[in-house]
Amino acid sequence: MDLIVQTGYSPPGDSPVEVVERKGIGHPDTICDALAEEISRALCCAYLETFGVILHHNVDKILLCGGAAQPAFGGGEVLEPIEFYLGGRATEELDGQRIPVIDIAVEACRAWLRTHLPELDLDRHVRIIPRFRPGSGALRGLFSKGQHALGERVALSNDSSCGAGFAPFTPLEQIVLEVERTLNSAETKRTHPAIGQDIKVLGVRNGLKIHLTISCAMIGRYLAGVAGYISTKTAARELALTAASRIASTEIDAVVNAADDIERGDIFLTVTGTSAESGDDGEVGRGNRVSGLITPYRSMTMEAAAGKNPVSHVGKLYSLVATVISDRIVASVAGVDSASCLLASQIGRPIDDPQIVDIRFKLPSGDRSPSSIESIRQIVQQELHQFEKYQAELLAGRLLVY
Repeated sequence: MDLIVQTGYSPPGDSPVEVVERKGIGHPDTICDALAEEISRALCCAYLETFGVILHHNVDKILLCGGAAQPAFGGGEVLEPIEFYLGGRATEELDGQRIPVIDIAVEACRAWLRTHLPELDLDRHVRIIPRFRPGSGALRGLFSKGQHALGERVALSNDSSCGAGFAPFTPLEQIVLEVERTLNSAETKRTHPAIGQDIKVLGVRNGLKIHLTISCAMIGRYLAGVAGYISTKTAARELALTAASRIASTEIDAVVNAADDIERGDIFLTVTGTSAESGDDGEVGRGNRVSGLITPYRSMTMEAAAGKNPVSHVGKLYSLVATVISDRIVASVAGVDSASCLLASQIGRPIDDPQIVDIRFKLPSGDRSPSSIESIRQIVQQELHQFEKYQAELLAGRLLVY
């Protein structure tokens, strides 16, 4: 492993302009990420229960084809169902013993949709089409050479890829995350049931001024008419501004559903709380990164983390570890107030031995003392030997990758 440590890192919070985005839990792209991850978790649990080991799988090729709907105040109707095409690779058999991969995957999807999109009628509004196949012999062979069960041998990278992480979040990054989580919180749904789950927040900072553009699906059956829609939009804006003010006291403005044309009746009204019912399609990897955000001013990878196996796929594991390394550097290396980390793998190489680790950090003085570099080296080495911890956290659902 080559470890490169560079000072002079400039986080986006120091620049005159910054743009951050988050696609909320009901956005079609985020739905696909969530389903891919749920399927992977369910398969891992089934593999461990049946075989005592996690078998090769990457179930990260999920496509959402939006349905057709006729929303209306006081109700509405879904005319054509949302279709989920489940693609990817999954092992079905080991030594003559099989597990029902398709059944496991479909039930994992239904359970997540039932919990997070309660306005969906799973029998009428959703169609799930599984298309899983076994992985190639070469990749399954590579997988079998490394770690199968948590706590056993070191896994071999099953891809040549990279992962990136950074710390800490800038105020704008914190605001965008907090606003979406507030609008999608259980408390908000209780007090404002017309606010759907399909929420997207785009934050733009120009100097000290922050502007939030919020896309927020409204559920027609909880609204009696236009006045109720406008009132709920106003409430969503106030909730967003209150959430943002908890993070920063700078000048913040927000607009909700900017494309609305009330006079023409062109508004973001839905039957189910998500544009997937008629207005939008979705795909794994097109939305939030492992940070939960889309951060074009940061080092990012386009690798889709959701649905990748948690044993050997560095496109998933390296982004998680890079984030933890960055956090630890900021928390424990004296004087460092921001850091980023990028790790690159090579297929077939042990996952705890990346080709290169590129650390960039910022010291107020610009100093790069030998003690700082040695502390960073120790942090990197420690975290690269804790993949089992991340695997266990992923399987337990305590680590999210979207």
